[in-house]
Amino acid sequence: MAVAASGQGGLLVRVDPDESNALVESSPAYPMEMRGKQMAGWLRIDSADVADDSTLREWVDRGVAYARSLPPK
Repeated sequence: MAVAASGQGGLLVRVDPDESNALVESSPAYPMEMRGKQMAGWLRIDSADVADDSTLREWVDRGVAYARSLPPK
């Protein structure tokens, strides 16, 4: 999985865990939490921050690129 629409609104994006902190510091993304725990390699972006097509496409492309870099299951 590369990206997902969150049931709570916004977008969940899979990223390289080594790049997560830099992305959080340089963008509106923040760590995804599930049951109170941060999920390494997953970021949440609020709906307002992906409202325009070009920004949405950038995040989707980032998630797809990372997912494609992983070995097949």
